[in-house]
Amino acid sequence: MKTKLNSVLLIDDDEPTNFIAKMIVTKADLNENTQAIQSGVKALKYLQDENLSNYDIPDLIFLDINMPTMNGWEFLEEYKKLDIHKKKKIVLYMLTTSMNDDDQIRSEKIEHVDGFLIKPLTLKTYTEIVNKHFV
Repeated sequence: MKTKLNSVLLIDDDEPTNFIAKMIVTKADLNENTQAIQSGVKALKYLQDENLSNYDIPDLIFLDINMPTMNGWEFLEEYKKLDIHKKKKIVLYMLTTSMNDDDQIRSEKIEHVDGFLIKPLTLKTYTEIVNKHFV
């Protein structure tokens, strides 16, 4: 890989899951910045921030499905309305504990979802995603 990704965004209400995923992403050393946000609502606010620089716009998002207040599906409904898509293509993976086949099938029908993964994120999986989409 010639250069590192600018930013990875982790969206999960579970702090230990975010902590582990952030450790994996940091260990891989394939991106400059990693943000972990514990709510879909806060993640949308982050992405809508007019002061968000191109550097801070995530190249890659990992999104949990089962979160309070705004679940992953609800986040995706609002996400597709963001102007951020005009700025750059963001790769988005569902990262969930759901082993429900219906969730995977549903995710495959959503234009902005590039993949569906079962937690936890591993170094191997993260590296494969970066190589698939960014190399």
